[in-house]
Amino acid sequence: MNMDSINDLLWMHEIASEHGAVGNHMLAAVHWFMALLFVGWSIFLLYVLWRFREKKQAVASYDGVTSHVSTHLEIGVVIIEVVLLLGFAFPLWAARVDDMPKNDPNALRIRAVGEQFRWTFHYTGKDGLMGLTDFRQIAPGSNGIGLVAADPNAKDDFTTLNDLVLPKDRPVIIQVTSKDVIHGLALVPMFAQQDAIPGREIPMWFVPNKVGEWNIVCAQLCGAGHAQMAANVRVMEAADFDQWFASQTPLLPQK
Repeated sequence: MNMDSINDLLWMHEIASEHGAVGNHMLAAVHWFMALLFVGWSIFLLYVLWRFREKKQAVASYDGVTSHVSTHLEIGVVIIEVVLLLGFAFPLWAARVDDMPKNDPNALRIRAVGEQFRWTFHYTGKDGLMGLTDFRQIAPGSNGIGLVAADPNAKDDFTTLNDLVLPKDRPVIIQVTSKDVIHGLALVPMFAQQDAIPGREIPMWFVPNKVGEWNIVCAQLCGAGHAQMAANVRVMEAADFDQWFASQTPLLPQK
């Protein structure tokens, strides 16, 4: 039985990104540690119930516990938890932030705009340049993200509604924001999640490495329709994605 086998026993979701295996391995370490704690404390509880049963010791002892074994065990548990957090989780997160391919010309750049209760995904178009947006130019039904028509970079930008389409084996950088309340873009198989906060654009990135289709969930309780805020993420082979990308219609009318 390998390290990650406990995740399979717990029906953990599949992995569809390059860095997902590292996160899954970290989860496996935590699960094994929690399983060990569960077994250990359960054995200790059964021992205490047997050792201090009424028939064995009818008269209560008022001296209390004199051994410091439990104290040492609790300190050991705290040390292991600190190591998992400071020694593994923080460095992994720092590496994710530092390794973001900000200057990679091959990276696919997308904006994810959350609102009650849907996701709009803004693609750069063939020029690879993201057009400016202005909330004052939002027009429901025709320009829901407020794309600025006067910006030349916006001429070929297009959007999809609740449908995030990605290429396999290509870096993806998503700028996450919101039009109303706080939402959470959770791409579970990609091991990626980012809060969508009004007035801010926060990046998240990953490299999809598996073709398929999965659900996108909102990771923040965003209102009465939160449960219906459903979307999909689809990962295609590079050639299929290029064909799909070329077939999209720009959001703004062409002059």
